[in-house]
Amino acid sequence: MSDRFEGNSVLIVDDSNEALLMLADALSLEGLQVQTSTSGRHAISMANSKAPDIVLMDAMMPGLDGFDTCKILKAARGFEDLPVIFMTGYNENEHVVKALAAGGVDFVSKPIRLDQLFARMRVHLSNARRARSARFALDSTGRWMVACDANGLIAWSTPQAADLLMKVGIRSDTNSYLPLEILSWLSETAVTDQGGNANVFHYARLGHDIEFRRLSDGQNDEILLRLIDRHRGADEEQLARAFGLTLREAEVLLWVAHGKSNKEIADILEMSPRTVNKHMEQIFNKLAVEKRTSAATLAVRVLWRE
Repeated sequence: MSDRFEGNSVLIVDDSNEALLMLADALSLEGLQVQTSTSGRHAISMANSKAPDIVLMDAMMPGLDGFDTCKILKAARGFEDLPVIFMTGYNENEHVVKALAAGGVDFVSKPIRLDQLFARMRVHLSNARRARSARFALDSTGRWMVACDANGLIAWSTPQAADLLMKVGIRSDTNSYLPLEILSWLSETAVTDQGGNANVFHYARLGHDIEFRRLSDGQNDEILLRLIDRHRGADEEQLARAFGLTLREAEVLLWVAHGKSNKEIADILEMSPRTVNKHMEQIFNKLAVEKRTSAATLAVRVLWRE
């Protein structure tokens, strides 16, 4: 298996033409498609025109430096998972901290050792592919998910969640915060709604009611929230209403629609495979179908309708 970077593209940003030419030649020989820029502003324009898979960013440049350039890039939708490796002649802790705070994933000192740079690039390209794959899977299932830190700063959201948040006047782009009421709820150790369900909060504004469900406990400084439009109900509630299912049957059908096997569904819902099989029999009867693919198709039509 080749170690070349076939199919990947890199944007190199450095105000030194000599450094650009050296890196461009070396990376081209490794199979990378190379774009180069001598300024931060031009780099942003190039990235927006043709998104690279990875960026090598000179930290110290006249005008817009590498740190600010990285912040602007990472704030744009679609660049959340873009790995940015900083390059600098200064091997100081201050620059390392600034690089990571700006959204960089790594830091290399000049003069650059190409073998070490290539190894780091392979790691970060692989990590970025996994992150994009996970984000695509989350987006394509139609889940309404948003992640934030303990201060309510939004890290990312699925497109569906962003649209839903806008209905109650909440922006979900990078550097935006959830409202104080939600932040207050997040800071409490035990929260219950009127039905007594833990980790649930209702936020009603502008004629819309969103239910926030906390799915993670904030490990790794990220809190994962699931959003439910109470006018439509949760996915399983929609399926239960549409097909006359019990909530448990609807939960099984939901995971069938997500392509899970009976064994996987049993593990997810913490029930025996035998119980899942019984639920599947009832689902087939109520939906008047004989195959799980047919049941999944009907479920998707309900969940994806506007």
